[in-house]
Parts: sequence; C-alpha cells; structure tokens
Amino acid sequence: MATAQSPDIPQDPLAELATADVQQQAARLAQEAFGAAFRLGMESDETVREARLARIADGLREWTGMDTREGSTLRMAMMLAGLDQWGLAYAPLYGAGALTGLSLLLDDLRSGLGEDGEVHCQVRLTTLQEDEGAALAWKIALRRGIHLALWHTMIAAESQEDALALARHLRGLLLALDKGMPQLGWRLVADVLANVQILCLAHGLAATGVAQEANQWLFANLAEGLPKAQRDRIMAHATEAVLAWQASRSRTD
Repeated sequence: MATAQSPDIPQDPLAELATADVQQQAARLAQEAFGAAFRLGMESDETVREARLARIADGLREWTGMDTREGSTLRMAMMLAGLDQWGLAYAPLYGAGALTGLSLLLDDLRSGLGEDGEVHCQVRLTTLQEDEGAALAWKIALRRGIHLALWHTMIAAESQEDALALARHLRGLLLALDKGMPQLGWRLVADVLANVQILCLAHGLAATGVAQEANQWLFANLAEGLPKAQRDRIMAHATEAVLAWQASRSRTD
C-alpha cells in the first residue's frame, strides 16, 4: 500500500507514547474487532454473541495493557475512537440495529476502565480529536481501512443503484474528512485515493461494468467537491505515491 511521506507533516506529539508501528497496529486491531463485532451483531443466540464479544474485549484489553500507564491509556483511546469511527461510517448504510455487536463491545471496553481510567482516557480522546497531528499514523491507517473496506463493497455491488449509493457515501466521508481536518485531512484523502489506484493497477479491479462506472463517478465527483488548490494538492500527492509504488515494483520484477 502507499506510504509516501510529505515534508510538511508536523511532528506527532504522541509519538513518544506510541510509535507509528503501534499506532498502525491499533488501527488494524480496531478494524478486525469491528468486523467480528459486526458479524456477531447478527448472531441470534445472545449467549453465544455475548461470550464471543467478551473474548474480543479481553483480547483488546490485553493488547492495550502491554505498555506503561500513559501508553496503555493512549492505546485504549485509539481503540475506542477507532471502533467508534467504524461505526459512524457504517451506520448510515446499515442502520444502528446492525451495529448491536459493536455497541456491546464498546460498552464492555468502557465499563472496564473504571472511573479514574475513564477520565485519563477522555483526555487522550480529546487530544486525538482536537490535535490533527496527534497519532497521525493511526489516523491515516484507520481511515484507509474504513474507506477501502467501503470501496471494496462498492465495486462488488451487483446493481448500479447500490454501487452509486456507496460511491456517494464514500465521497461524503472523504469530503467530510478533508473539511474536518483543515490542516491534514488532505493527507488522509490522498492516501486513500493512492491506495485505490494501486489496487486497481495491481489487481485489475474496477476495470469494467458497474464497478468501473462507480469508481469513475467517485473520482470525478470527489474532485468537483474539493477546492481547486486542495484538489491539486491531493491528486499530486496521490500520484506521487502511485509512481513510487510502480518504481518499487519495477525494481523487484
């Protein structure tokens, strides 16, 4: 996947508490936990569902606890925020009822914090929300996972109506991301677009039919929704990342 860096990215104020590798791992674990919780939300046997969700929560707590107190608090904050962002991205498509498993998982994780732990965790959650550069590696990996998962669903849709509905939803999420992070949102959007292009080139995805139409619609209408300066910056960075991937691939062939 694309990982090109930009010289105007500020230093992460949380890097000493969580390296880029730890931040990316937090994003991956949140994605895996969301997927499992989403599937378990459809489990009709409540006893089975609760037992399996409890095991997931215990595993996440074990991972978040593998650090100093401050590092563990940040890990838990990234986990809670990551799961929450997955839920926010999927709720408009599937409805709150389909996210029952996620809600139960989040309740389990929060209830295990205790009053003191909840206060400290909220401080980290506030930092993650208000400081765009805080845990930037986590933010990039998290949003990449969310948007690529939706993109894969989009190109797998059988009907034009379903594919374009997903494209509109994805476009809205990307525009909101750029607007919600005025300084660094462009970087996250560029990462997603670069990885979409790389997936298409590497595996021949979205090359024909409904998938191609939806993908073309997404790129064209996303570009129209961005201010020109921001659009040019995003597209330039995405292109640079794709070219770097192509060069790397050529060297290994």
